[in-house]
Amino acid sequence: MTVRVRIAPSPTGNLHIGTARTAVFNWLFARHHSGKFILRIEDTDTERSREEYTQNILDGLTWLGLNWDEGPIFQSRRLDVYRQRVQDLLDKGLAYYCYCSEEELDAMREAQKARNEAPRYDNRHRNLTAEQQAAFAAEGRRPVIRFKIEDDREIVWNDMVRGHMSWRGGDLGGDMVIARAAENKGIGQPLYNFAVVVDDIDMQITHVIRGEDHIANTAKQILLYEAFGATVPEFAHTPLILNMEGRKLSKRDGVTSIFDFKEMGFVAEAMVNYMTLLGWSPPDSTQEFFTLEEAAQQFSFDRVNKAGAKFDWAKLDWINSQYLHSMPVEKLTDLLIPYWQAAGYEFDAVGDRIWLEKIAHIIGPSLTRLKDAVEMSWLFFTQPLTYSEDATHQLQQEGSQAVLEGVLSALNNGTELTEASSQDIIKHVIKEKNVKKGLVMRSLRAALTGDMQGPDLIQSWLILHQRQFDKARLEIAIATAN
Repeated sequence: MTVRVRIAPSPTGNLHIGTARTAVFNWLFARHHSGKFILRIEDTDTERSREEYTQNILDGLTWLGLNWDEGPIFQSRRLDVYRQRVQDLLDKGLAYYCYCSEEELDAMREAQKARNEAPRYDNRHRNLTAEQQAAFAAEGRRPVIRFKIEDDREIVWNDMVRGHMSWRGGDLGGDMVIARAAENKGIGQPLYNFAVVVDDIDMQITHVIRGEDHIANTAKQILLYEAFGATVPEFAHTPLILNMEGRKLSKRDGVTSIFDFKEMGFVAEAMVNYMTLLGWSPPDSTQEFFTLEEAAQQFSFDRVNKAGAKFDWAKLDWINSQYLHSMPVEKLTDLLIPYWQAAGYEFDAVGDRIWLEKIAHIIGPSLTRLKDAVEMSWLFFTQPLTYSEDATHQLQQEGSQAVLEGVLSALNNGTELTEASSQDIIKHVIKEKNVKKGLVMRSLRAALTGDMQGPDLIQSWLILHQRQFDKARLEIAIATAN
């Protein structure tokens, strides 16, 4: 048997981290078994589905590296298939027309509520005669189509995450609507539980891997598989992603869209690495970093937790920082350029490439997120500087002005600035001005960077010198010291 799994998002919003994590688990399982990963777009909700959301889903999966083998397959292009399958169930007597009005259904639920009963459809139109159907139609009622569910039926399956699962037919809310109303006893828009079963049968899906919030749908869907005489796939219901308080992750917790994370400065490798760990643990519990391919080699559902997975921003930040710290400077520069451009920094992305790579190299070890580079590197792009309180204080220290004048004098003598010559200038000023090295270094940092904390001073100086920013800043700092 060839393993065939699918991810089936609805384009009613951007790609959510919960859907993305489900996609990761499907992809890992398919690759572990040398199977197929299929993309289906469930766009039958015509009022809420948007083309831009579809594109966001495709772009998000591509960015994460979750390449699909078949698809995208659009439900909206399969409506005739669904209608034919509904007709098949009608012809077999497994489905029927229900003419109940909304007012009648509301009254039914209110009466059940008054009796302290769970709300459900009472199947009152299951056995209508042809005459009764004609009478309702004459009133102008448009029927939905319901699938018969027997109350005494027990539905069981062995979930790959949760083990033995069992539901009673009587707990499923009565006969299930599988298609909306249409004119002249036609077959209207198919509903979710029906369409996904038809799709999974036609696409020969062998394993349905999805969030635990779909468990209640599974019993109904198993009954539909059986009604069609199809093989029931294996099911795996993965834990929900929770916030740190144990509630389902939502927009109130910050961001939930995959591209929100991208814009915040998280890299794709870190995101898929972290999402893989949201509910799954590798055999070697000490291993925290792996590529998708490495994770796929080890992935199995016996190591997926039943309990909800708490989303930990600190852990994601740490994982992201480790990827950034070890990233080749060429790739890091490619990723940082859009952030620098968005910040309004002026540079030539091609002509200044070597200079930009030097900036990426010096700030890379301090990055947690890509967007941190905007604040960390402003000193290389902005002229003139603004000084922090500590830097201003340093520039007003006794001897600071003389030290900076000595450095500027050396630069004006035409000395070619290299790492070695910068150290020579510092030694010369220390000796000439008879001051301690600390005063020289602190004054130079304040003058060149505008702050007392920051990246390596000598390397920063060399980068600034390439644009002749160092001399101008020393002159301004000397004036400030005065």
